[in-house]
Amino acid sequence: MLGYESENEPIITNTSDYLTKTFFRMFLGLLATAFAAGYTYYSGLLEPIIESGAFLMLFIVEFILVIAFSAGFRKFSPGVVTGLFFAYAIVNGITFSTLFAYFELSSIVYAFLGSAAIFGIMALIGKNTKADLTSFGTMLSVTLLVGCVVSIINLFIGNGLVDIALDWIILFVFMGFTMYDMNKITHIYEEGVMDDEKLYVYGAMELYLDFINIFLRILSLFGRARRD
Repeated sequence: MLGYESENEPIITNTSDYLTKTFFRMFLGLLATAFAAGYTYYSGLLEPIIESGAFLMLFIVEFILVIAFSAGFRKFSPGVVTGLFFAYAIVNGITFSTLFAYFELSSIVYAFLGSAAIFGIMALIGKNTKADLTSFGTMLSVTLLVGCVVSIINLFIGNGLVDIALDWIILFVFMGFTMYDMNKITHIYEEGVMDDEKLYVYGAMELYLDFINIFLRILSLFGRARRD
């Protein structure tokens, strides 16, 4: 989903090695998010964060990190790009600590496992498809934009059925994005248009965002709220 333009440079052939390293970094990002979320909740840090009103600042920091990553990953050094990715994953984890307060732990675990299965299937399709998915990405982006606008409007209306419909729509959108992004980064690797380490982290960030959004939608649709 992040912006990218390719250039004509030497071709890279060892795609499997690149994808392995990309998924490893994505896994580390998810691990950082999970650790930050769990630690924030179980250590008792969540309550003072909420009481101080710091959540708004966290969302602003998340937005800034994504913009900085998207706008500067070609210019920044590999170390800076990697740092931005993991900083985003950690801050995202802190905001996700609220999930532990609202949902049963079993629901979070099952949603994660279900998301992993769906993500894996879509990523495999995206890697192996020979079709040109360029127009598919545009359609997904427009659908996501419309969904976000409707979500904002529904905040004031409060229609539960609209929320459920939006969850399903956005779930399918990010399933599509997983396939699209996997196809895109596979071609980027093969074209060899960026520093190796940046390639790994760029792909990891793309797929991390897809996985997180699939997870959130599944949890919203099927997760059980805590009773205590």
